[in-house]
Parts: sequence; C-alpha cells; structure tokens
Amino acid sequence: MDYQVHTLPNGIRLLYKPFPSTITHACIIVNAGSRDEESGKDGLAHFIEHLLFKQTAKRNTNQILNRLESVGGDLNAYTTKEYTCIHASFLNPHLERALDLFEDLVFHSTFPLNEMAKEKSVILDEIASYQDQPEEAIQDDFEDLLFAGHELGRNILGTEETVKALEQTDILHFLASNYNTEEIVVGVIGSYDYKKLCNLFNKLFGQVPANKPIKKRQLMLSYQARQKKEEKPISQSHCIIGSPAYSIHDKNKAGLLLMNNILGGTGMTSRLNLEIREKYGIAYTIESNYTPLSDTGIFSIYFGTDVEKVEKALSLTHKELRRLREQRLTATSLHRAKQKFIGQIALGEENKLSLIIAMTKSLIDFNRVDTLEEVFDKINAVTEDQVLEISNEILEPAKLTTLLFQPADEE
Repeated sequence: MDYQVHTLPNGIRLLYKPFPSTITHACIIVNAGSRDEESGKDGLAHFIEHLLFKQTAKRNTNQILNRLESVGGDLNAYTTKEYTCIHASFLNPHLERALDLFEDLVFHSTFPLNEMAKEKSVILDEIASYQDQPEEAIQDDFEDLLFAGHELGRNILGTEETVKALEQTDILHFLASNYNTEEIVVGVIGSYDYKKLCNLFNKLFGQVPANKPIKKRQLMLSYQARQKKEEKPISQSHCIIGSPAYSIHDKNKAGLLLMNNILGGTGMTSRLNLEIREKYGIAYTIESNYTPLSDTGIFSIYFGTDVEKVEKALSLTHKELRRLREQRLTATSLHRAKQKFIGQIALGEENKLSLIIAMTKSLIDFNRVDTLEEVFDKINAVTEDQVLEISNEILEPAKLTTLLFQPADEE
C-alpha cells in the first residue's frame, strides 16, 4: 500500500502519500458541485468556491491570500460538476499553516454581503470572458445540449441572471445540504512522520461538527441525440460531436479510456490528429475526450477550423469513427496503444499536485486508490473485441449529438 488513510469521528478523512521532497502538495475536496444545485441556483457551487477566499471568522481576504503566498506557497481552487477542490503547494515546514487554512476556509467562511456583491461582479466578468472564447463556450453549450433539462447540463459558472439572484441563505442551505463530512477528504503528498501528521489533522479538523445529509443526485433516464448550429461573432467554426458515456464504476471505463486515447487523446499520433491535422492540415486542434462521472460520462470530439473546411473535417472525423466501429484492432496495434497510454499515465504521475488530487477523488468515489500496477493491469486486460464493442456503442451515429458554432454573416 503506497498511501494511508486516517478517518476522524466526524467522517472527514486524511489521505497521505509519502514522497521524499522538500515540497508538499495538498488538497481538500468536497463531493459537491454544480449538479447538486437546486433548479434556478445555477452557479452557486462555483460562487461559494470564490467566496471561501473572502472572509472567515478570523481572517480577512488579505490574510487568507497572504497566509501561504507570504512563504512562497501557492493556493488555488476550482469547481466541477461533482466536486469542489482547494489545493496548495508549499515548502514542508508550512504544512500546519496550509491545513489550518483549509479548515478555516471550508468550515468558517462568513460570506459577508459586501464580498458577495463584489464577487458576483467578478464572476459576471468570468462568464463574459468564457463567452468570448468559443472553444470554451462550445463545451458548456454542448453539455447543456447533451444533458438537456438535467442537472448535469447546468453551466458551472451559472448565467448572468442566476448569479445576480444568489443570496446568502442559498449559500448556507447548499453547505448544509451538500458539504457532507463523510465526503470530504484532505490529501497530502510529502515527507512527514505519519503519526505526527495524524495528530496535526486531529487537532485541526477533529472539532468540526459532523454533517451527514443524504445526497439527492438525479439519474439521467433519457437521452436524445441532437444536431444544432449556432451563429456567433467569431472568425472560425468550432464543432463538438459526442454522446453520454460510461460512469466511473462501469466495467468498460478502461476500454473507453484506451479507445479515446487511440482516437484523439494526448499526443500527436492519435488517429484524428494524424488524419485531419497532419495529412490534410485543416484543423490546428482536434481532440477527443472522455470524462467519467459518478453515474454517467461524457465522450466528445472537438475541432476548430475555417468555415470552408468544416464539411471536410466532419467527413474525415466520421470516417475515423466508422473505422473504429467496423475494423477490429490488430493485436499489434492494440499492444502499441496500451504501451503509449501506460507511458502517458506514468509520466502524468510526475505532476504530484495532479496525482494527490486524483488519489483524493478516488478515495471519495471508490473508498480506495488503485496502485499504478492495478491501473496498468486494467488497461492491459482490454481486448480487441472489447474496443470494437465499445466503439459501436459509444460512436453509433444515431447516438451522436453535434453542436456547430459558425461565424455570423457580416452582411
């Protein structure tokens, strides 16, 4: 076992991975995100994440921001559809300073009205900024199309209308309903004595009152593929094609991760990149992505290109999808794909902050963390037939939703 877990009576857990370094990476992750918002409260989880840095019972904004930065540390946070994460990197002697700050931000923030008004303005600017970046905006709009009418379709940032309407009572209600202490994990990767680390964790987090609300996430029971074109004030066309996919718990997850990597994953040798960028030179960026969630997943292909090249790019993309559906991989090509993917995963572990965040999420989702060898075993177990079956299920034309942003006519 290359990690240890310590659980407090209130349910909050510490995940520790020893690593010999002068630098520590740490995070605190709450199993609560934008899909847990009530209808009409779009953007609330992300709004809370911003406000956690504004004021606590004992610190003002400057004191919060300076707590780690004054000793050369880095502090940041993000919100997803299912998680809220605060993370920090710092020199080892400052561990108590960092964990004390985590505890203060998550459990003692005060959400003053003047800071709420200020932060709403910041988030409205953030929304406007995303809308100015079609490659970002199309992803949000695509997920809204994919999960139409479902909580997963909600834009993480919210809308101008919903953000302006958020109130302090909304924040307090969300925290009480979703910040379950049994679904909060603090992850630490660094060089410490485990017993001393547990004692510090007990001192800082042991007094937090237990909170164990029942989560009410709704399953997506129906899906209908859609095709949509939108005119935007942009100079290039942007396109996303995709469908709902397997959840984190599905037996086919490893197979789809591998298939995705073959089709349009990391690196320059994916099929889509070789065919569309290298062979024809008609897209600077073309990639595919698979994001598994707790009860479903998102598979998508994105490209941006000139207006006159869109049809060609779409045709070539569908040709590659058809190839995956109709042609079984050879044993040699599957072996190469596995070696490439395994190597990329191993290299990814060099980013220790990303590693501890991934491990912490895994503990929340599965109550355990796979070793690197176990991850590799799952990839190596994928067969040629399995890749073919997955391709036919996920890439079936009738199941694919397409969203296209086109430049508006200037007439």
